[in-house]
Amino acid sequence: MFFGEYQHNVDKKGRAFIPSKFREELGESFMICRSIDSRPCLRVYSAEQWAVLDEKLRALPARAGDFKRKIYSSATSLECDSQGRILIPVKLREFAGLGGEASFIGMSDFFEVWNPDNWNNEDSECSEDRMDEIAEEFNL
Repeated sequence: MFFGEYQHNVDKKGRAFIPSKFREELGESFMICRSIDSRPCLRVYSAEQWAVLDEKLRALPARAGDFKRKIYSSATSLECDSQGRILIPVKLREFAGLGGEASFIGMSDFFEVWNPDNWNNEDSECSEDRMDEIAEEFNL
C-alpha cells in the first residue's frame, strides 16, 4: 500500500529517486503513465496493479478508444537503477511539468508524481469543508 508524501529532486537527465517505502511495494518492474483524469500528474503502478487497470481499460467500449490511446501511449515499463532512481521519459516529464523537484503522493494501490507547485494547488483545493462532505457522503 502506498501512502505518505515525499519530495525528491529530478535531475537534468530526468532521473528521480523513488521513496524507499514505495520501492518495496513496487517490485522490480512497474509501470508509469499519465494520470487517468485531467490532473497534470503521473501515476506509478506495480505490475500487479497495472494488470488490474489494464483489465478495466480492455473492458471499456469502443467509444472510449481516445481515452485508452492516451493512457496506453503514455505508459512505460520501468525499473529502478542501483541507486533507487527511475528515468522519467521526457514526454511524461513535460506532461506533469516536472523540473527540479517532484512530489510523490501515495494513493493506496498506486502513487502519483506531481510538480510540487501543482500538488500544493491541488492539495489546497480540497478544503476542510470538502473533506467533511466526502466523509459524510461515503460514510467514512
